[in-house]
Amino acid sequence: MLEMFDYPFMQRAFIAGLMIAVLASLGGSFIVLRRYSLLSETLAHVSLVGVSVGLLFGLSPLWMAVVASLVASWLIEYLRSVHGMYSDSVLAIFLSGSLALAIVIVSMAGSFNASLFSYLFGSILSVSVEDLWVMGIFGTLAMGLLLAFFKELYFIAFDEDVARAGGIRVTMLNFMLVSVIAIIIALSIRVVGTLLIGALMVIPPVAAIRFGMGFYPTALLSVVIALISVVIGLSASYLFSLPSGAAIVLCLLVIFIIALVINRR
Repeated sequence: MLEMFDYPFMQRAFIAGLMIAVLASLGGSFIVLRRYSLLSETLAHVSLVGVSVGLLFGLSPLWMAVVASLVASWLIEYLRSVHGMYSDSVLAIFLSGSLALAIVIVSMAGSFNASLFSYLFGSILSVSVEDLWVMGIFGTLAMGLLLAFFKELYFIAFDEDVARAGGIRVTMLNFMLVSVIAIIIALSIRVVGTLLIGALMVIPPVAAIRFGMGFYPTALLSVVIALISVVIGLSASYLFSLPSGAAIVLCLLVIFIIALVINRR
């Protein structure tokens, strides 16, 4: 089984997958705690618009996904915090609108359906050295921001009003958090795919919460669950020629079911 690491594409896939597992599960801990889980699914659909635009005009799909996700995350947070719109309403609008836009763009140039498939469900063959550099740079930035403002984000997740009264810059940190989530999602599409990245961000924290620990141990357990799922999923993807994203998500679901069984009460 270890012979799969003789192939450069598997080495790149594992490096990318482990980076994404840490980032997605840690960022997901905050949005799950805030009952904002649909944000990951919405930005995943938005990133699909960026991928479609990139493929249509011959631009880097990964860079276009990052740009599209960032812009959408800022608009979502602006409408939520400034205009007072309900979170679920804003997310539903962007989710359906971005999916419709992506379908229109794909229909305008149907010649890249095969390439688009790898972005939808993930492909271990598609991770390039350039992608690793992009993931490394933006991933380090995202992780640095999450760790630097960990306590403040934790406080805001429990009660925004109390955090604001305590002098925490809630609005700025909210924009920072959605920006980090947008970057993580855009970076993940190579390995997990746009349609499945939401699971990697949501299922590990939800499974970890079942063990009833404090926030810090829960966040750490969430990262461990994501790492285990990525390792098993990528290995299964190589051995059985499965889409990497689907294999990873199935592993996450198995671990979630195990967590439910262990913690029935």
